[in-house]
Parts: sequence; structure tokens; C-alpha cells
Amino acid sequence: MKKFQIGNVITISLGHMFHDIYTSFLAPILPLLIQNLGISMYMAGLLDVFRKLPSLFNPFVGIIADKICVRYFVILAPAFSAIGMSLLGLAPLYTTIALLLFAVGISNTMFHVPAPVMIKQVSGYRVGKGMSYFMVGGEISRTLGPLLITAAISFWGLQGSWRVMPIGILASVFLYFKLRNVRVNDSVAKPKETHPKDTLRKLMPVFGIVLGITFFRTAMKLALTLYLPTFLTTQGNSLWIAGISLAILQFSGAIGTFFAGSISDKIGRKQTLLIASIINPILMWLFLISNEFFKIPLLILIGFFLFAFGPVLLAFVQDTDSEYPAFVNGIYMTINFGVSSIMAVLIGLGGDFLGLSITYKICLLLALGTIPFVLKMKNEKRESIIKNH
Repeated sequence: MKKFQIGNVITISLGHMFHDIYTSFLAPILPLLIQNLGISMYMAGLLDVFRKLPSLFNPFVGIIADKICVRYFVILAPAFSAIGMSLLGLAPLYTTIALLLFAVGISNTMFHVPAPVMIKQVSGYRVGKGMSYFMVGGEISRTLGPLLITAAISFWGLQGSWRVMPIGILASVFLYFKLRNVRVNDSVAKPKETHPKDTLRKLMPVFGIVLGITFFRTAMKLALTLYLPTFLTTQGNSLWIAGISLAILQFSGAIGTFFAGSISDKIGRKQTLLIASIINPILMWLFLISNEFFKIPLLILIGFFLFAFGPVLLAFVQDTDSEYPAFVNGIYMTINFGVSSIMAVLIGLGGDFLGLSITYKICLLLALGTIPFVLKMKNEKRESIIKNH
């Protein structure tokens, strides 16, 4: 099916938005959890690891998704994640919070492995454009999520945050009526001529590039997302200001995400990523040396270029010719979430022993490491795709 199915693309992207609204709650409430539980930044970073630990099973979920109908994974995930994240404020112990986040991580895996494959199926020749819509849903959620949970805490306190749970449940009901009859993976019924191991062996060079880009990019991304409210509050800003700053960064990221995929369809994945790889460290350096007046404008620029990586890398992975698209995406998500987990802990340790200001500078330097891996990508002509469309 080669037509760009705008209705189905938007529906799946809305599902992404409603799901990720809840998974974005952790960063804004992290300063409160650190204060209430009396934990270090290392232990706070470890909470994000518990949430991402189920990502180790992404490739196995991908194999399952290539063999069965997976739309119900996508339909149910927003409700499960909403329940888990909304109960964090009621959790009395660090262990309870860790268990809730682990459960949310399972739901996260069930959504993020098959959903991009669904987007590919309904995007026709405009895979980059489809991934942009999909990633915009995620980035808008990370704008709305901090605002929603910060407002909820302001009205009801941290323990009253469970009141926002129904939104996610209603989202799953909406997705059920919209997606229950949509066929999104015709390849499920076809016999496979290859084994997943053959696919893995064939695409090892691609995954090597993706791993390198993800590793060096993630340090900067986590520093400016997961730890941004903590960084700003340690500098004397209120939790409300910190939450708004994160929302501004994420909203700008949504705009960058929206344009990045379509741009990469026209000028190529490599060229798009190279531009972002060069500009991102420069902007973060300016953010660190600027006064308060310039920080918000810089966060807007940072968000635009920082989040441009998302849809382009997804499209790059989905461009690969494979009989196991969900398995391939599962490996990509494992790399993404696995690296994020490691970096979350390392940045937390850096914050404890060196301070977040020095840790941010180290993340800036690491971001330069994306450039050599981007240069290893093959130049790909996208014009033929646009013409066929």
C-alpha cells in the first residue's frame, strides 16, 4: 500500500502523544522524589533505568509482532502507562516507585516496538514524513506532560496526581474504535524466507552506526530533558519555572521533529543528521554560558535541532529491506533505551560527585562524537522516493 494514509498516521501519532504524556511525568517530579525520599541523583537516575529495563526484550517483542496482529498492543498501552505513572505520587517507598516504573516500561515496550512499523505501513513512500508525524506526537506529549503533572501537583499535591489517570484510559478507548479494523502489517501472513538471525547479521553495520550516534547524542539529550528541572532548581529556580522550561524545550522539539523527517526525505538522512550534529553542541555551549534572559530562546533553538534526530533515525532504520520490520525496530529501541538507561545513571553519578554544571559540559563534549558516525552513513538519494510518490 503506497498511499500516505493521513487519517491512520494521525490516529497512531495521537496514540503516541497520549501514551508518552504519562511517561514524561518522571522528569518534572524528580526534584520532589529526591526531596521526599531523601535519595541521591544517582538513585534518581536509577529510577529511569527501572523504567527502561524491559527494553532489553524489545527484539523478542519485535519477533512476536512480526508474526501476530499487534494493533492491540498499541491500543492498550496508553491506559496501562497512565495507571502506572499516575500512581507514583501515592507510592510510599523507593521500591514501590521502581516496581511501578518497571511495569510502565513493559507497557512502553509494547507500544514503541510495533507502532513505528504501523506508521511505515500506512505512510507509503513518505516514511520520513510519517515518522515525523509519529515523533511529533511523542514530543508534544513531552510538552503537555510536564505542564499536566506540574498543574496537578499544584492543585492536589504529589499524592493527588492519580486524578489525571482517566485521560490515558479514554485514549485507549479512542484508539480501539479507530484502529480495531485497520490492517497494518500484511506481511504477517506471508511465509518468511529468512531467519531473524540473518537479518541481524546483515544489518550489523547499520546498527553499529545507530549505536554510535545514539550513545553520543543521548548524553546531551538526557541532560537537557530528564535532568533539566533538577539542574534549574539547583540554580534557584522554582519547580514551576523548571517545568515550564522543560515544556518549552519539548514543544520546540515537536516542531523540529515535524520538519526533520520530511526534510530528510528530500535532502537525505545523512545530511539532516550532520547538520543537527554540528549545531547541537554549539547551542548547548551557548546555553551554559548565557544569562537567564537568553536561556529560554536558546532552549527553543536546542529543542528544534536536538529532537530532529528522532524521526530521521527511525526512518533510517525502517529504510532497511527486511522481512522482520518489527524485529529490526525492536533492536533499534533496545539500543535507544539501553543507552538511555546507562546515561541516566552516569549523569546522575556525575551530578552527585562533580555537580550538574560540570556534568553538562562533559555531555556537550560527548555530543561531538555523533559526527564521525553520521559521516559513516551512506549517501542516499531521496528524490526518487518523492517522484514515485
